[in-house]
Amino acid sequence: MPDFRAYAPDVPAGAAEIRLGADESHHLVTVNRCGRGDPVTAFDGHGQEWLTECVDPAKAATVLRVKAARPAATRAFSLTLAQALPKGATMDDIVRQATEVGAARLIPLLSERTQVHLDADRADKKIEKWRTTAIEAAKQCGNPWLPAISPLQSLATFLAAPPENELRLIASLHAGTTTLKTALATYARKHGHAPRSALWLVGPEGDFSPAEMTAALTAGFVPVTLGPLVLRSDTAALYALSILSHELGG
Repeated sequence: MPDFRAYAPDVPAGAAEIRLGADESHHLVTVNRCGRGDPVTAFDGHGQEWLTECVDPAKAATVLRVKAARPAATRAFSLTLAQALPKGATMDDIVRQATEVGAARLIPLLSERTQVHLDADRADKKIEKWRTTAIEAAKQCGNPWLPAISPLQSLATFLAAPPENELRLIASLHAGTTTLKTALATYARKHGHAPRSALWLVGPEGDFSPAEMTAALTAGFVPVTLGPLVLRSDTAALYALSILSHELGG
């Protein structure tokens, strides 16, 4: 039997039923073919899940009967990805993959070499599209947590007040880098434990400019190499997030 999952962001405490919105109902019933009596796991994206049964597979307002609430375990670590916008639909892939490996927050950035230029209206639409992509990825992989996706901002604004994280890392093709393994080991030796939160900053095609790299180092970022090969921005994002998730989770 298919593992049906549905996104339900506004379920009142102690609810006996969950009524899905039109888009979510359509996806569950029309696209995934959920029918009356089928089990469905609903989730709110903040770690709360409900084991339910579909009692009314209406295409515009599906009703689920709650059988049990199931809060997810609190995450032991937090990963933030700050990503300068790449070209095309690559950011969609980055959002999807970051959700699958458990990133807690995504921050899209505009840097000097960013080739994508969005006005305010298009930027807002992009953010909503990425949030939808994250929901789809969470349903597919069973992640009960959705990453928070911040508004689009300039790299300069971001570096002026980066979010609090115990370890700040930046992917770098410049000289003077360290490896991810060494950066984690250095932190653990200094503090007596692995970092509980990490911020991973990735540039666009062509990397950050020397001036931007200097500004990031001044803001406390550790420059990290991911090996001798020049990776695509989406590969660099997933590569490091996967390693960080494994190391911090362990």
